[in-house]
Amino acid sequence: MLIPVRCFSCGTVVADRFESFENRVKEGENPQIVLDNLGLFKYCCRRMLISQVNLIDIILPYSK
Repeated sequence: MLIPVRCFSCGTVVADRFESFENRVKEGENPQIVLDNLGLFKYCCRRMLISQVNLIDIILPYSK
């Protein structure tokens, strides 16, 4: 699924930071430190990236 462009609560743009967040966390970095380095300090913006689930990988095997 697509990452929302803006935070639902405060309107800060978060979509441009998602790819670097995902890559750095997969490499083993602490998500808290990555979010701090990306400049996301509000908890509403942090939850936009942390709670994002890539559903396309789950749904794709069931498509024709």
